[in-house]
Amino acid sequence: MIFVVAVILFFIIFCIFDIITPDKYPVGPKRFPLFGSYLEIRKLRKKLVFYHLVWDHLAQQFGQVFSVKLGRIEAVVVSGYDAVRQVLCKDDFDGRPDGFFFRFRAFYKRLGIVFVDGPVWTEQRKFCMQHLRKMGLGGDLMERLISEEVNDLMLDIKKRSNNGNKQIEVYGLFDVSVLNGLWTMLAGQRFNLYDAKLAKLMELVHVSFRMLDMSGGILNQMPFIRYLAPKCSGYRDIEHILNEFYSFLRGSVEEHKHEVSDEDDLICAFLKEIEKNKESTKSFSEEQLLVLLLDLFLAGSETTGSTLSFVVLHLLRHQDVQAKVHAELDAMVGDREVLLSDKNKLTYLEATLMEVQRHSNVAPLAIAHRTVRKTSLQEYIIPNNTLILASIWSVHMDKQHWGDPETFRPERFLDGSGKIINDSWFIPFGIGRRRCLGEVLAKTNVFMFVAKLLQNFELRVPNGVQLPTNHQEGVTISPSPFSALFIPRRHHLHNHQNNKI
Repeated sequence: MIFVVAVILFFIIFCIFDIITPDKYPVGPKRFPLFGSYLEIRKLRKKLVFYHLVWDHLAQQFGQVFSVKLGRIEAVVVSGYDAVRQVLCKDDFDGRPDGFFFRFRAFYKRLGIVFVDGPVWTEQRKFCMQHLRKMGLGGDLMERLISEEVNDLMLDIKKRSNNGNKQIEVYGLFDVSVLNGLWTMLAGQRFNLYDAKLAKLMELVHVSFRMLDMSGGILNQMPFIRYLAPKCSGYRDIEHILNEFYSFLRGSVEEHKHEVSDEDDLICAFLKEIEKNKESTKSFSEEQLLVLLLDLFLAGSETTGSTLSFVVLHLLRHQDVQAKVHAELDAMVGDREVLLSDKNKLTYLEATLMEVQRHSNVAPLAIAHRTVRKTSLQEYIIPNNTLILASIWSVHMDKQHWGDPETFRPERFLDGSGKIINDSWFIPFGIGRRRCLGEVLAKTNVFMFVAKLLQNFELRVPNGVQLPTNHQEGVTISPSPFSALFIPRRHHLHNHQNNKI
């Protein structure tokens, strides 16, 4: 009897402490023991679909800094220019989330580069940047690699389009070509555009990004759910996807172990580092290599592919914008090969790409941060180890700053003389120490693919086709599947012989 009373008392005390919040902590929606604010958020998500819209709705109710309890996890959601910049730039917020999902994806450890922090992150980031630069990141070799991929894709589109008479599905169109530039630097090899194995992996990438949200999803909030509902919680599907990815990545690492090559791609360099640091405490291991490759593979393909699909979608909707880009390309480049150095002259194209990124918000929330010590944010005190979700969407769609954020208008990024305005409210790659590692590669990919695509084709909506108005949600946002007509601009194609466009 005493035992039963003790258990009941313990449970009551646990419930009280589970929903209590410290002094000067941001307010937020109601919390319940074990489930936190989950039921309220679930109800809002059913209605609003996208998490960033759920956070926007709650920000209007509780302010630009508010708290939520995600299962057992304390989280603070931040909106608005000032608060978002503070979170992204202040060292106190430089941590990455920990928890079941983030360890589950990394052999139940803290590995990789995206979801680690502290000395491990510093060491791995330095190593990655050093060796990716050796392999061409940010230099002429990277431009050449991307140009080859773009040219291959242009030829493929030309063949498949049947002189502009046959519509082409845009969903997944850029996936392999975008990944190839990165994979060449990571593994020293590229894939055929129709590689079946890679097509399957890319589909798994898309599925995995749709299954989760930036907090790690229900598996991170309530890990016990995997025992009660392994299928419904997504646990089995995520386990299957991770097994498929690690099987592919292990195969590539094993190939490198048995290859005799002068090439020093990132996998080769990392394997040498493992050998060199066998007796040390440095963060080099084969498991670390596999999670690092997974991080780079996922981050380097999904967001850029989705951005390019959004570019096509916007240009189909705004034929006047497309006509201006065509005119600028004809005036500044003509029929010769587009070069990365042309970017400074193609200011209307650059403004259009910036507006696509601002308007479409492929990554509406920054990758989750975590406080590494007790800190302050505006008038609030945020405890150590609090998950922080920062809404990039709220900055890009702020009516007071942009005036008409819902309107697609590239001119907002051009001054009176046609030069680019570098607006500090434009932060698609984040800011601060943890800004996107692949920013240079992503920007080069988007520019080169779009410039060459529009140099060679006019994009038109096929007869009877309705362009999608609803997008796919998840960790990132991507357009729902749609098709386009790619009509050759004859005076360009005529001048590109010998299998070149």
